Amino acid sequence: MKKATLISGVVVLALAGGGAWWWAQRSAQSAMQYRSALIERGPLQASVSASGTVNPVTQVSVGTQVSGQVRAVYVDFNTEVKAGQLIAEIDPQTFEYRVRSSQADVDAAQAAVQIAVANSASSRANVSRAQSDVAEAQRTHERNVSLVAQGFIAQSEADRTRGVLTSAQESLKAVQALVGVSTAQIKSAQANVAQREAALAQARIDLSRTRITSPVDGIVIKRTVEKGQTVAASLQAPELFVIAQNLSDMQVDASVDEADVGRIQAGQKASFTVDAFPGQTFDGQVRQVRKAATNVSNVVTYVAVVGFANTSGRLLPGMTANVRVVTESREAVLKVPNAALRVRIAGVEPAAVPAGPADAPASAGAPAPANGAARVAGAGRPGGAGGAGGAGRATTQRGRIFLLDAKGQPEAFDVRLGVSDGTSTELLVRPDSPNAAALVEGATVVTGVTGGPAAVAGAPRSGGPRLGF
Repeated sequence: MKKATLISGVVVLALAGGGAWWWAQRSAQSAMQYRSALIERGPLQASVSASGTVNPVTQVSVGTQVSGQVRAVYVDFNTEVKAGQLIAEIDPQTFEYRVRSSQADVDAAQAAVQIAVANSASSRANVSRAQSDVAEAQRTHERNVSLVAQGFIAQSEADRTRGVLTSAQESLKAVQALVGVSTAQIKSAQANVAQREAALAQARIDLSRTRITSPVDGIVIKRTVEKGQTVAASLQAPELFVIAQNLSDMQVDASVDEADVGRIQAGQKASFTVDAFPGQTFDGQVRQVRKAATNVSNVVTYVAVVGFANTSGRLLPGMTANVRVVTESREAVLKVPNAALRVRIAGVEPAAVPAGPADAPASAGAPAPANGAARVAGAGRPGGAGGAGGAGRATTQRGRIFLLDAKGQPEAFDVRLGVSDGTSTELLVRPDSPNAAALVEGATVVTGVTGGPAAVAGAPRSGGPRLGF
């Protein structure tokens, strides 16, 4: 009996506690106030933001290859120049003397060639004389051999003429060798002339380099030299001028974060602003995405070149530009405010419906985000969806929103999301989706909650990140 009474008391207490909890939840739910907005239909543009510097498409650094004192400077900042125009001059006196010295060396080498040619002619004359001596000795010896056979002269006379013939033949070989030597001397002298002429040409080139000319048509945007200044060209040519070839066709070299560079392609439209002209937007187009990476403090960026026409000439080299590159554009799509994707209401869960094609996860077998939170590509990273310029991921993501029904009560829906412009996000709803009837233009979506046990996912916290939709 006592046991049954105890069990009955416990049941009564449990029912009383449950009723009290339900009444408290109902009171708290009724005390909630909702901020709301409407699901709209309209255009949406995803973009990437970056900063860069305005530069000429082609700018040439003009230096000097010779050292010396600057004798004259003929141009100044903003001076328009033509290709080949004289813009500065280095004192040429030292180089003129080098040209004269090299010219004298050439003259001496040419004289040496003439001497070698004369020696060669003398050697050839000696060869002719030696050949005549050999022929005479040959005839004398043959005549003596015939006389010895007839017994008119002694054998000793024939032996003597044989010796004379041999000596003449050796003398012929010697003078023929001297001809070869004189020929080699001529070639050596001619090679020396070529060497001296090369030195003369180098001296003349150095002399011509004292006249510094513009390599292109353009305008002088930088000058770092003054009259009387001494410049030294040793391992590296000193920079004297910087000439921009064409200031009507310029570009912005924008640094794009590695998280966003995959969405930048040549041909995309871009716009930018500069501090010199507040409130004005300039249009351009992406010309190139350079593959060379820059790593500064473990932040990797790539340079995107945005070309534009500077026909008015207002934009100047070196200006800082804030660039916005349109990566994707949507027309007449459903879009929901990003604030609605951060709302979480305790105790409100989406109704169980069969998963259709519109509500399937982005990848087979991918688990739903914890507590229905929207999974955001790049959230919390610089340049991601939550960072500057990170809006507009092209990949399909999942999220949760809360719609207000006819009684003003919130109802949860798991949805698929497209691109975002940082303020609104594309809502992807297929006609065959079970939620297609509710997720329509004009539906009221909760963007904030005040009062009651509500939590806002990604709300600002002290020192914490903000979920970037």
